[in-house]
Amino acid sequence: MSETLIPGGEAARASAQPSPALSDEDRDLQRRGRDLLFALAGALRALQLYPLENQAVVHALGELETAAAALLGGESEIVVRYVADFFFVNDVRLRVDLASYATYGQVARALSRHRIGQLEVFRGAERGEWTALLALINGEPADEDPFGAFFERLGRTAVLHLAVGPDREGEPDPTGDRARQIAKRTYAQTVAVAREAMTGLRMGRGVSLRPVKRAVQAIVDQVLTNEASIVGLTTLRDYDVYTFTHSVNVCIFSVALGKKLGFGKGELYELGLGALLHDVGKVRMPVELINKPSALTPGEMAVLQDHPVEGLLSLFEMRGLSELPLRAMLVAYEHHMKVDQTGYPRSIRRREPTLFGRIVAVADAFDAATTKRSYQAQPWPADRVLREMRDNPARGFDPLVVKAFISMTGIYPVGSVVILDTYELAVVVQANPDPEALHQPIVKVIFDSLGVPIVPPRQVDLSETGADGHPVRSIIKTTDPERYGINVGDYFV
Repeated sequence: MSETLIPGGEAARASAQPSPALSDEDRDLQRRGRDLLFALAGALRALQLYPLENQAVVHALGELETAAAALLGGESEIVVRYVADFFFVNDVRLRVDLASYATYGQVARALSRHRIGQLEVFRGAERGEWTALLALINGEPADEDPFGAFFERLGRTAVLHLAVGPDREGEPDPTGDRARQIAKRTYAQTVAVAREAMTGLRMGRGVSLRPVKRAVQAIVDQVLTNEASIVGLTTLRDYDVYTFTHSVNVCIFSVALGKKLGFGKGELYELGLGALLHDVGKVRMPVELINKPSALTPGEMAVLQDHPVEGLLSLFEMRGLSELPLRAMLVAYEHHMKVDQTGYPRSIRRREPTLFGRIVAVADAFDAATTKRSYQAQPWPADRVLREMRDNPARGFDPLVVKAFISMTGIYPVGSVVILDTYELAVVVQANPDPEALHQPIVKVIFDSLGVPIVPPRQVDLSETGADGHPVRSIIKTTDPERYGINVGDYFV
């Protein structure tokens, strides 16, 4: 990314060239975007020169709030991007002229120092959030990984309605080690947040939604920019903290499925929030019932089936309830309902589960069935789970949601251990991006045909064909990783 807009460079030449005809709506968006950048520059400058209580700072922040609200209009969010010396609001490029040139350059330099390429503004952004964000932007950037350090500092603040994205030119390769480490850190932090929230509710302590919301925003960002890495981490299932890792896995699967279905970022955030909290009602269940290693009696099952109702009630006790979307809350109540009106809790009047509830039901069932638990010593193979969800209507899942889930994961989901027709052993690390090749995922070959470990594992695309036009390798069947002493999670960290 350029450090500034260079006089006589691309930006200046672009301003002299005729622009394609814009609609009245786009011209209005340009005007409001320009007002936001001017207000942003003014607030950054005021915070550099004066203390917070100074009237100039108060006025500048007020102007910024007004400009942001005007830019949002009737939208729930707006995205301002800085790419190759140009600012864009959503997909509309802001016009550069003599009056705006210096101001745009000031904002560009401030963002570039931290390798920030994107600013997202959500409805509800308050003056205190703008103050915290701008103070960080005015601060000194880290010498190494400026954006990563900025993002981490922002995560420790109370900023919920503003988010930043990296400069794409300086962003690490999403398949590289750095990207995997960011995904792993996001996963670990979200597990910790889930543990803290659910433990607090179990102990009767007041629990704030703020860290929960920040964790979900991080998951959404990872799914949108680094889906393969973050979905791969769902294989890191820890028996000792199943309740928390399960909630995080369901959040990741749900957000990835929402992305597949074309949800916008605001919808993905609401969906992820509901998914992360879907099992919160279990904190009100007896611990010995949750961890019972044998089958439940009818009476015990009746008690456990109260957890969706208890989950909805628990959410009413969380601080920040006024900012918790209703659709997210309904997920806790609906995730065990079935489309044929069976399941639980039973409704007095006929009602259809919401789309969010149907999505989380599929993600919840898939992760639960493929994970070792107190009463499930031997989890099901992932491909068998998908087949059962698709072909057995008694399971009660929305068939269209299941179809989309299979399209997202492939027939052999991430983490599946497979035997190839070359007699090599491999771990599925990514679904094939070609929708016609769902049965031919990307795998890491970890043992050769003689059973000798391959170090480092060799990544191959099973859709690759030889000179005869036939696949070089094909999957014969899936197998149990424990049979070979394989820890699948080792291949995703």
